[in-house]
Amino acid sequence: MSSTSSSTSSMSSRAPEPVGAYPHARRAGNLLFLSGVGPRQRGSKVIPGVTLNEQGEVVSYDIEAQCRSCFENVRAVLEDAGADWSSIVDVLVFLTDMKRDFQAFNTLYAEYFAGEGKPNPTRTTIEVGALPTPIAVELKVIATIG
Repeated sequence: MSSTSSSTSSMSSRAPEPVGAYPHARRAGNLLFLSGVGPRQRGSKVIPGVTLNEQGEVVSYDIEAQCRSCFENVRAVLEDAGADWSSIVDVLVFLTDMKRDFQAFNTLYAEYFAGEGKPNPTRTTIEVGALPTPIAVELKVIATIG
């Protein structure tokens, strides 16, 4: 296979470990596809901004803290795969409570993604009933590489 048609997987040493049998990212030609990235901290089950009760149920959460952590995890996966923040071309956003969180998410998103010197990728935001861990936001990202 030529380098433009090859496909390789990548794991980040800084992003949280995947919750399933999949890589953090996979390169296909000059595109880098990131698996869903949430706000969890590497090496633990800690989720910034989330308070759980003794039964492990979410008591409260701070969408801003989750978003910032999520964005930094995306950055870590990109960099560890050989790409960078400015190479992001598309973002798929999953929110568990669109009505409650969209405005705050949108404000933070603009801070990280829109404006001079920022990637300003295409974006789709959808509401989902739940995510695999007790998180309120997850991003699926496509970037260019090489």
